[in-house]
Amino acid sequence: MATDEAAVGPTVTDAVARNVREARAERGWTLDKLATRSGVSKGMVVQIEQGRTNPSIGTLSKISDALGVSLPDLVDSGDVPIVRVVPGDEATLLWETPSGSSARLLVGGRKPDFIEIWEWVLVPGERYDGRAHPIGIRELLHVDQGELTLVVGDEVHTVSEGASASYSGDQPHEYRNDTAGPVRLILVMVDPSGARSLDL
Repeated sequence: MATDEAAVGPTVTDAVARNVREARAERGWTLDKLATRSGVSKGMVVQIEQGRTNPSIGTLSKISDALGVSLPDLVDSGDVPIVRVVPGDEATLLWETPSGSSARLLVGGRKPDFIEIWEWVLVPGERYDGRAHPIGIRELLHVDQGELTLVVGDEVHTVSEGASASYSGDQPHEYRNDTAGPVRLILVMVDPSGARSLDL
């Protein structure tokens, strides 16, 4: 069983450290201010900015929401060209478990788009517990393989192979595999407002 506390891969650490430092500096924020706005401890923020830790998706999401930037902006290692082709083996692995579940950020839109496309794999018996995103965030998913149990707030839904779902991401949500076979899905996160609130 897994939660959002699994860490990003080590190849992302340097980019995250640089991008968090730069975004904080652009806003003239102290470490304390970023910690307060994000709900992430000051000690953790320091470790992230110094590249001494591999933060979890949950931690990165809190920091990106507080800074008002997209998750792809935090993990991006360089300038984005007009057309960006990301080979499959270069997608950013941001969550994995010893059993083989994983989440890869395939590609993401920078400001003002705030669009992220993810590939998720859940092995039998595992789940991912997602926290609520800022108001206005929508999630859309399509199950390529298996049967996903999707929990949004208090509602439980079964999304079968070949089916799709759309829902508000501003409630706690859970992706779960209650079956004997693997689940593979594509997830798209969209912020139609084009901006994220800095007062979370």
